[in-house]
Amino acid sequence: MSRAIAVVGKFGLESLTLVDREDLPPRRGEIAIRMRAASINYRDLLMVRGQYNPRQPLPFIPLSDGVGEITELGEGVQSFALGERVSPIFAQGYLAGEPTKEKLATTLGGPLDGVLRERMIVPADSVVRVPSGMSAIAAATLPCAAVTAWSALVEQGGLTTGQTVVVQGTGGVSIAALQIAKTMGARVIVTSSSDVKLARAQALGADRLINYKTTPQWGREVLRLTAERGADFVVEVGGAGTLSESLRAVRTGGTIAVIGVLSAAVSEVNVLPILMRNLRLQGVFVGHKEASQRMIRAYETLRIEPVVDRVFSWTSVASALEYLASGAHFGKICLEF
Repeated sequence: MSRAIAVVGKFGLESLTLVDREDLPPRRGEIAIRMRAASINYRDLLMVRGQYNPRQPLPFIPLSDGVGEITELGEGVQSFALGERVSPIFAQGYLAGEPTKEKLATTLGGPLDGVLRERMIVPADSVVRVPSGMSAIAAATLPCAAVTAWSALVEQGGLTTGQTVVVQGTGGVSIAALQIAKTMGARVIVTSSSDVKLARAQALGADRLINYKTTPQWGREVLRLTAERGADFVVEVGGAGTLSESLRAVRTGGTIAVIGVLSAAVSEVNVLPILMRNLRLQGVFVGHKEASQRMIRAYETLRIEPVVDRVFSWTSVASALEYLASGAHFGKICLEF
């Protein structure tokens, strides 16, 4: 038997319950992983609260991002060895190519059981090796946040040296985007409501800083900072509540990577600028396995070290999610087994 934490009975942080689960052997093509670390995303909080998918069957095991060591190999598995450190990919069935409804219905932490368990069994094809030399805690931050930032800027965006990227806030995806963009030679403008967090972003290489509380029309400030040209990319994590400023901040022909809904999911948007300025709004739903592998090679080659804010015990996940909800974090919040 091994332990897991599941949402039992009803949605809510108070329903997170430590449960025992039978340890079944891996079947053909599967591997068993002893989990060592996990990280949390805003999606995890919404899933546990029942706000992301109110129809999610209960009980379910939350969290999408984790790292562990292979303890058992199912029949036919030859691509991995016992003891190797691996991370399950977010959408277990999305290995390459264009997304489909079926591929995107295989995500961990809902609808599939997630990583918040001491032992998990997954298809060997649905994991990636973690960066060599990186701690399990640091590597656990990569499967969603880093892959999302990489997909937005590189896989789908084609980021090149000298371009300008606007990064909203200082959460996991935003900090990963800042680090990736800077190591690739881009100029990065960071927005935040906290001068303290902006100072930390500057220490990571941010070129320009905007406090959106003191400068609520930050899109105009981006124009000023870019000699009225606008940014090539805006990493949009706020959602509908910040989209109007992103539309103002991006250059003609530029791209807004729509990633999150931290401020709002629904709002009236004037589509005329999108049409008249030839803008591209690109939804980014993490990425596939091949993108994950390319991102990991980039992290190794460019020596990018993920930013971890705090580490909780995995059994203190409710406290970790409450901390995430507070917005006080800078970078990623992790759990240790």
